[in-house]
Amino acid sequence: MSRRWIFADQLGPHFLDDHDQQVLLIESKAVFRRRAFHRQKAHLILSALRHRAAELGDQATYVRAETYRDGLRQVPEPVEVCHPTSRRARDLVRSLERVTVLPPRGFVTSTTDFTAWADDRRGAMRLDDFYRHARRQHRVLLDGDDPVGGRWSLDADNRQPPPKESEPLDVPPPPLPEEDDIDAEVRYDLDRWAAEGIRFVGRDGPRLFPATRAEATDRLRHFLRHRLPSFGPYENAMLGTDPFMAHSLLSPSLNLGLLDPMEAIRGAEQAYREQDAPLSSVEAFVRQLLGWRDFVWHLYWYFDAGHRGGDRVGARRSLPAWFGNLDADAVQARCLADVLAGVRDRGWVHHVPRLMVLANYALQRGWRPSEVVDWFQRSFVDGHEWVLTANVVGMNPYADLGQLSTKPYVGGGAYVNRMSDYCGGCRYDPKQHLGENACPYTAGHWVFLDRNRERLPSSPRLVRTLRQLDRLDDVPAIRDQEKERGSQAP
Repeated sequence: MSRRWIFADQLGPHFLDDHDQQVLLIESKAVFRRRAFHRQKAHLILSALRHRAAELGDQATYVRAETYRDGLRQVPEPVEVCHPTSRRARDLVRSLERVTVLPPRGFVTSTTDFTAWADDRRGAMRLDDFYRHARRQHRVLLDGDDPVGGRWSLDADNRQPPPKESEPLDVPPPPLPEEDDIDAEVRYDLDRWAAEGIRFVGRDGPRLFPATRAEATDRLRHFLRHRLPSFGPYENAMLGTDPFMAHSLLSPSLNLGLLDPMEAIRGAEQAYREQDAPLSSVEAFVRQLLGWRDFVWHLYWYFDAGHRGGDRVGARRSLPAWFGNLDADAVQARCLADVLAGVRDRGWVHHVPRLMVLANYALQRGWRPSEVVDWFQRSFVDGHEWVLTANVVGMNPYADLGQLSTKPYVGGGAYVNRMSDYCGGCRYDPKQHLGENACPYTAGHWVFLDRNRERLPSSPRLVRTLRQLDRLDDVPAIRDQEKERGSQAP
């Protein structure tokens, strides 16, 4: 009889077929030796893996080894494993004897269904099209065959700037987990590994995210009841005084496999049906899970491996040390300093700072997409290659030139000013693109468009912006200014 091998992102009960199935968990030290992970990410992974082993008790064999191959040698019987979430891990399990690879789990739409949908497109694939397809296929938020409320997306209703008072939203904070003896053991081991030369980035701190299914379901229930109603209106806003706002903070739990995405989707739908949350908030949350999360998972496998390293917008510069090392204290631009400090201190910021502060800055400076993907993966507690390839390569660096989106997610200081409370206390002026007080995002926006205008495909969404660029008479001076600034922290 085969033993089920589960990776550290396959920890929920839906990755097993029977309650009494024999399980193998392997803790590979080489995973942390190869790359400098955020200290809190390493802690969360190891804590979740060891907590799962403790829950399973005699049902589990827990092996600590240098590599997965070394660990597998300690188990004599055949093993089976659900399809891993990275190409590297997939190639590994396929190369091993006595290992049977099962179809992937932890997502809603099957690989077969997505491939059939994508093949029919014969070109650019759009989230909106897939989202409608998935809503119909899985019967989510429908009245008959039509979307509830008459519209598939209420995104246009959810673009409110933050409250002018710059005070935290009036929502209860998410429940925080309580650390236990397993967490203490993990912290001791990571200290010992660091003394041995294994490098981490970021700061250690209390564990902020669930490491068990019980903790994850508790956070899900709390979000659906207390935070989901306020999620939609401000989902695209940023507050320096409130890094969590009304976001669910469930992405680490979903990406560790502690939660099945469909239970979160049905929970949100039930909240709408029972009038506990408005449709605008529920639809926004469902779109993130049923739409975007599944979409980027399948695109990771649908496109070839070279998609990650695309540089068709001339992005060939390396990440500077201050960014790679999370040196927020070196940064004067208030938005970037605060967001980078959030990554350093928590290993997490919500999706808008990721896209419009961090990845936007990387895009404007022409940093290599492969290095940006690697940085996000190592630095965020929920960072996985399958998540980041489409998000970082397809949206911000736009290195695929429009396969996934109709325009690059690039913006100037005006966007940050409109959607956050950052610019009021910043030394840079979002209205200025030239001079000592020129906002690095405003100047960087124009330099990016000027540098890549011949590479960017024709798109109605870009025409207006490019016309504005043509009306600027000081573009050469902006180029020289940004060249002089170079890779220094802004």
